[in-house]
Amino acid sequence: MKYTEQELKALVERVIGTIKDGASSEGEIPVGISNRHIHLSREHVEILFGKGYELTKMKDLSQPGQYACKEQLTIVGPSMRAIEGVRVLGPERKKSQVEISRTDSFVLKVKPPVRESGDIAGSAPVTIIGPKGIVTLSEGCIIANRHIHMSLDEGERFGVRDGEYVDVELNGERRSLFYDVQIRVHKDFRLEMHIDTDDANAAGVGNGFKAKLLKRS
Repeated sequence: MKYTEQELKALVERVIGTIKDGASSEGEIPVGISNRHIHLSREHVEILFGKGYELTKMKDLSQPGQYACKEQLTIVGPSMRAIEGVRVLGPERKKSQVEISRTDSFVLKVKPPVRESGDIAGSAPVTIIGPKGIVTLSEGCIIANRHIHMSLDEGERFGVRDGEYVDVELNGERRSLFYDVQIRVHKDFRLEMHIDTDDANAAGVGNGFKAKLLKRS
């Protein structure tokens, strides 16, 4: 097939554009903003909503198998000030857990540690109020650490391992550098960095914003 000079020029420009696009996206990771939410055990679902109750799936989240439920609950801390409309996320877990921001902790007057999700031993107490009952957790309230989900292939591409910590640059309205961001690698994960609303507001970024991974030497 023969090309005219104009067609060849257009083809070269498209190829160069593709190469540039690929280079510009290298090391970039989509950001997901995590608002306060609740994970519940089967026992606590039944206490809060009634025996035999099943959570109602509303929409899938970015990570496979995870979803937001239609159900919302109220959480209360020692201040006796409530935060209403806290979304329940599924599926059910072995232990119930409440994830909030530092700003939320000032309202509730609790002192949650910054932890990886699921690591709740010795964390802050919190009370959850539902339409059918109340659950008081002696531990289970945390602030989720900054982390990045990756598939096995993505872990190899970025040259990082599960459990490793990296630094991440966010060039939002207020350029920010986040240290000690945990890498989580699993065959079922999809590439996304999770930060809470406090971090997002501080950096001036929203869902879908691209973060740049800075691997430590």
